[in-house]
Amino acid sequence: MSLVQTAIDDHDSSATEPKLAAQVVFLTNFIPPYRLPLYMELANRVRKLTILLSTPMESNRTWPVDWGNLDVRLQRTVTVRRPWRHPAGFSDTLHVHVPADTLPQLASLRPDVIIAAELGFRSLFSAIYARHWRRTPLVLWLTLSDHTEQGRGRLRHALRRWLFRRADALIVNGAGGSRYVEQFGYDPRRVFPISQTVPSGLFERLPLERPAAAARRLLFVGRLVELKGLAPFIDALAAWAAAHPHETVEFDIAGSGPLGDQLKRLPTPPNLAIHFLGECDYSALAEVYAKCGILTLPTLSDEWGLVVNEAMSAGLPVLGSVYSQAVEELCREGENGWTFRPDSRAQTIEAIDRALTTPIDRLNAMRARARATVEHLTPARAVDKLLRVLEIVAANHRENTHDRY
Repeated sequence: MSLVQTAIDDHDSSATEPKLAAQVVFLTNFIPPYRLPLYMELANRVRKLTILLSTPMESNRTWPVDWGNLDVRLQRTVTVRRPWRHPAGFSDTLHVHVPADTLPQLASLRPDVIIAAELGFRSLFSAIYARHWRRTPLVLWLTLSDHTEQGRGRLRHALRRWLFRRADALIVNGAGGSRYVEQFGYDPRRVFPISQTVPSGLFERLPLERPAAAARRLLFVGRLVELKGLAPFIDALAAWAAAHPHETVEFDIAGSGPLGDQLKRLPTPPNLAIHFLGECDYSALAEVYAKCGILTLPTLSDEWGLVVNEAMSAGLPVLGSVYSQAVEELCREGENGWTFRPDSRAQTIEAIDRALTTPIDRLNAMRARARATVEHLTPARAVDKLLRVLEIVAANHRENTHDRY
């Protein structure tokens, strides 16, 4: 571990909540409700924060647009939607945003540091500005993993190599993101993991114990799309239920999407009851978690999987896919959950069996461990780490500028 990373890991919130005397411009696609507390915390901890958005909300999201009291500017953006097929066999729709006014926006704002999310056009324009206009420090915040980025193509690979060479630091969600960046030979001392977080006070106040009727009730929260792996998971769950006819299995699914009708038509044995709850407002999710006992995330590819944070905070062990970076980072087999490969029917059935045959007293102990696992993953702690990254980047930038002149 580098000295820089040790300093970040040792850094903690203080009562004074130190601020960074810098104007920060953050470029991203849109603001989901679970990111709003982090951005508001960041705005309170820097001299000024301006967020440049490509769109109010992407078309495949049903969240309401809420920017709080943030200084948000909507960019002039062309958005192209195109299908994409992952080597694992599932298809998805990509939203490619081209925020055409990025350079004039940055020139007007004259930031002290730029944070650009993802590795598309907004990061390309930010890198051009940072290098050729004001020589401004550039931090790229990457929400990806080595699994999600399989099959991206040579052109995209070449663009990312170019961007990495011009970034002062990279922020990743976890080990999967670090592994991906390592393929490009990027200096690991300038790669900083900052895990995804959920709003404080929403889930951790729920009671840990569940009534017997809900202790083993499974829950899925998310979009009903192919990459979430629900169809093969329901097939495996139906097989387990058919092999255990005297067990009653309940599975609540909260969310909506194009596969909803198809999932409702899947054959199931009489002792398996699947309840489709539809779309749930984010503020109402705590009540959904409170009525269930185990979260399942059978995703075929997820750069993180924030439902893992939510569920563990709510006291639910997680039956999770190894292709979720959150599962890889947070889930410990038999301690706070169970892991499986969703592209292996046998592994999926075995993991379902381990979860649904766990004694109630053992489940209660796992609930406490699950909550303890994520209690430190708060927006305030994430901003602590982010500010330390920005301080290091700014100091290195000043030193390099002094050396040049």
